[in-house]
Amino acid sequence: MKRYTLLSACLALLVMLLPFHTMAAPNDAYHFGFKKGKNGKLASIAQEPFYAIVKKQEAVFLGDTSKKELYLTFDNGYENGYTSQVLDVLKQKKVPAIFFVTGQYIKDQPELLKRMVQEGHLIGNHSWHHPDLTKVNDVRLKEELEKVKTEVATITGQKEMRWLRPPRGIFSEQTLAKSRELGYTNVFWSVAYMDWMVDKQKGRQYAYDKVMSQLHPGAVILLHSVSKDNAEALGQIIDDARKQGYEFKSMDQLKVKNW
Repeated sequence: MKRYTLLSACLALLVMLLPFHTMAAPNDAYHFGFKKGKNGKLASIAQEPFYAIVKKQEAVFLGDTSKKELYLTFDNGYENGYTSQVLDVLKQKKVPAIFFVTGQYIKDQPELLKRMVQEGHLIGNHSWHHPDLTKVNDVRLKEELEKVKTEVATITGQKEMRWLRPPRGIFSEQTLAKSRELGYTNVFWSVAYMDWMVDKQKGRQYAYDKVMSQLHPGAVILLHSVSKDNAEALGQIIDDARKQGYEFKSMDQLKVKNW
């Protein structure tokens, strides 16, 4: 009897000593947040509790950190009048980007979607209704993603859609695994700032400083196209990043690897 009591106590102690992330359940929700990097250094993502899950499910947030490459991504939940300006800059500077769109954006802005594809950009999946994907079942998750892919293909002719950005950056191991089964690679980021609040824009210099201060080799940059500041700062960001030796690449050039 004493042997079993001692064994139980040892097992209980072992469980208490296990790292938290190894005890996480498949449907535990995480928000992709981290301490920002500065002066060319990487953000703290590898130290975050969700890192093992992201790694296991082959989601991406970096390109090749041995090369001065950058990946420009935009979230388009709705149109605020600045995406045309963003596209103008990208065309002028010959920079590729990926735009993650929702159902609302697809319904409201078919012409902008066509322009994105015609000018060589990718359209990614941001779900149809922008729900917290950790709170929907597998059937609903599939429906959310399939409708975006189908409607974008109908409007633009873009048949393939392999990149997904979870709404609000919220995910679980289950949502990463299920969307991966559906053919998607989840795309997070390593450079971002609080740019989506349209009533709290702080000017182009603020946007420029926030992005440039975080740049590092292999960065995946998240911007929101609703931001006036982003639209106005984008050209200078591109020019000055290039002066530092960076090259902007398409998301389809990013090699998914196990970090």
